[in-house]
Amino acid sequence: MTERRNRLRQFIDGEAASALPLLAAALLALALANSPSAEAVAGFLHAPLGFSLGPIDLDKSLLLWINDGLMALFFLLVGLEIKREIMEGALSQPSQVALPVAGAAGGMAVPALIYVAIAWNDPSALRGWAIPAATDIAFSLGVLAALGKRVPLSLKVFLTTLAIVDDLGAIAIIAIFYTADLSPTALAFAALFIAGLAALNFTGVRRLWPYLLLGALLWLSVLKSGVHATLAGVVLASFIPLKSVGEADEARPAIYLEHLLKPWSAWFIMPVFAFANTGLPLAGLSSATLAEPVPLGILAGLFVGKQVGIMLCAGLLIALGFVAMPRGATWRTLHGVAILAGIGFTMSLFIGSLAFGDDQAREIQVRLGVLAGSFLSAVVGYLLLRFTPGR
Repeated sequence: MTERRNRLRQFIDGEAASALPLLAAALLALALANSPSAEAVAGFLHAPLGFSLGPIDLDKSLLLWINDGLMALFFLLVGLEIKREIMEGALSQPSQVALPVAGAAGGMAVPALIYVAIAWNDPSALRGWAIPAATDIAFSLGVLAALGKRVPLSLKVFLTTLAIVDDLGAIAIIAIFYTADLSPTALAFAALFIAGLAALNFTGVRRLWPYLLLGALLWLSVLKSGVHATLAGVVLASFIPLKSVGEADEARPAIYLEHLLKPWSAWFIMPVFAFANTGLPLAGLSSATLAEPVPLGILAGLFVGKQVGIMLCAGLLIALGFVAMPRGATWRTLHGVAILAGIGFTMSLFIGSLAFGDDQAREIQVRLGVLAGSFLSAVVGYLLLRFTPGR
């Protein structure tokens, strides 16, 4: 139990620290988007990069390489973290799972319903219904870290577990609802490579390079199949061995790869994604812009829907006596953490890029809604927790 608690503390501290480069990249993108360099940056991000070789066409813009390629590595890390939590972490204990799972379910459903209600009369805007359903674990834990001991560890565990379940839900949403026209040939190759990964796992292969080789081929197949390529990272993570009796973490392939990827994700992949996807030109924006269905739906979903959904579902379990209030927490501190779950950012921006593709007008609206909703959730959640009297 002590080892698990120490690992959880390390996980929370690591995710909180990763918020700093992410925030710096987002601020830099905002500054450049409102400077004379804005057109040069946009041209750089949309510059073609790659090659075509027979039926294999990898000639994409730099922005797509970031969203389809680098983010596949991010999803590989997410998949490894989820796998570890399910097998030996916070999600392995049924008694610890009920409250955050209920909160995550409400925190995904209510924001989506609010978005749909606001965008109902705009059919094209409805494609973004899932944007406010996601929680950004790095930023939300970063705010909690800034509050120090004002927030009990039990609530940090609650928010971490909720965000992990949230990631699982986001992965399922992407797989089911955000796929293009499917290619049977590419899907057949993807199935072949998945079978190869399963065979490696079943036969006890513990070297990483065969998994990574098949994973790269799987990514290429999924990229051409119409299913979003980042899901290949999650599939690969599920087959990389984790359990190994008597071995240190460094000798366990999944743990070793997770430790290898984490600094790259925190200091390169996520900041690069944030830089490429958060540039928001402020010229011409007004309160009327924010009142458009897409930004208003995202803002209301993140700030209102998240806290209402989490408190409604998690609070109901507590009120009915099915689960206990997290140790050291109060209704007010639980509410503050529920508000912080409205920090969507990374996953919300990513789902927005899938929902609206190359529609630049919608893209700007998504960025406005995500930034406004996340900022409001962070500030209000922080202030509520900061000025809550200690027990």
